[in-house]
Amino acid sequence: MPQTAQTARITLSPDWPHQVKAPGTHDWERSAARWLRDLLPARYSGYSTLTRHPVLLARHAQLQVQHEIRAVRVALHTSRQELPALGVAEAVIENAIRMYAVEVEQLNRLARGIRLVGEALQR
Repeated sequence: MPQTAQTARITLSPDWPHQVKAPGTHDWERSAARWLRDLLPARYSGYSTLTRHPVLLARHAQLQVQHEIRAVRVALHTSRQELPALGVAEAVIENAIRMYAVEVEQLNRLARGIRLVGEALQR
């Protein structure tokens, strides 16, 4: 069944991952599962419980990204206090802080995409 323009407007928000086909199109769930699997550490690909159940895969990917966000935020907020004691130069610390700030934004965008895909899989 062809996808309607209304469905495309609802599901393909700017946060929808471009690697995932639009819901309702041929093979979209397979593209979603592939994208979600790629977000997890490789060792998870051996767990058939995750790979056979895309909703569970989306949930686990969301948890994984939330933990990554927390880890990067800790690194960001502690850089100026902890890195000088490790002998890291001020310029490198500032570059690291910028890198962490960019990474938090990218991870937040990724989390939004995972949430959208997970919600679509539940429908």
